[in-house]
Amino acid sequence: MSEQGAFINSVKISDDFDLEKLRISGQCFRIKLLPDGAYRFIKGGHVLDMKMSGKGTYDVSCRDEEFADIWHDYFDLDRNYRAIRRRIDPSDTYLRAAAESGKGIRILKQDPWECLISFIISQRKNIPAITAAVESVCRSAGLEIGGTGEYEFPRAARMRTFSDEQWKAFKLGYREKYIRRAVADAPDMESLAGLSDEELMDSLTAMYGVGIKVASCTALFAYSRVDLAPVDVWIKRVFDEQYGGEDVLSGRKDAGILQQYLFYHARVSG
Repeated sequence: MSEQGAFINSVKISDDFDLEKLRISGQCFRIKLLPDGAYRFIKGGHVLDMKMSGKGTYDVSCRDEEFADIWHDYFDLDRNYRAIRRRIDPSDTYLRAAAESGKGIRILKQDPWECLISFIISQRKNIPAITAAVESVCRSAGLEIGGTGEYEFPRAARMRTFSDEQWKAFKLGYREKYIRRAVADAPDMESLAGLSDEELMDSLTAMYGVGIKVASCTALFAYSRVDLAPVDVWIKRVFDEQYGGEDVLSGRKDAGILQQYLFYHARVSG
């Protein structure tokens, strides 16, 4: 039993899927490991507790309809990650090792607004600090989700009502001005979903304080643009140390997924 309530259903997932690797993959800052070993995911006004119960079988705290409507796409379950790993050139031994290390990571399709603001917050912060900042915003201004003790990430309209004192309490530092401007100028994030990759990146980087890295993360983790690969200090180090400085992901099919393997492997292998 999870803290949200009894597991009421089970699902089967035959492809690569690892709850702990998803939690520490750096793409989402609100995944929680509960005391009973279950993992908690939040998307919009929905909370899911999930725990492995057997090989490829998971207990979940929602019925089939909700899993199909919300969580199937969230976990990108229509994409065959095993096939993507198999297509990696055997001669690229580092990427092959990274894919094996990161096997089970999937690209989570997150709420676009929450994803954008979370990655603006993430600039020059470590993952625990990002997690604390995002949680602070949610608990201070988000709506509680059905008595679960979890809170929605506040919409832009709600964030526009924050006082200067509320903003300061979040301790966002220099990022505060970028987020406040994003809140003031917030586009309809859902309307961006129909844009091409190039148009989406142009729209995101046109926002004040949103550079290529934040835009790439938002495009990948909120809009499932898996051919786009964010390049941070970890990935740049991999390029420099393993590929002579060459960006081996640029223009590559499924580059965003391969980037996640490289990011995870670089962090866990030191």
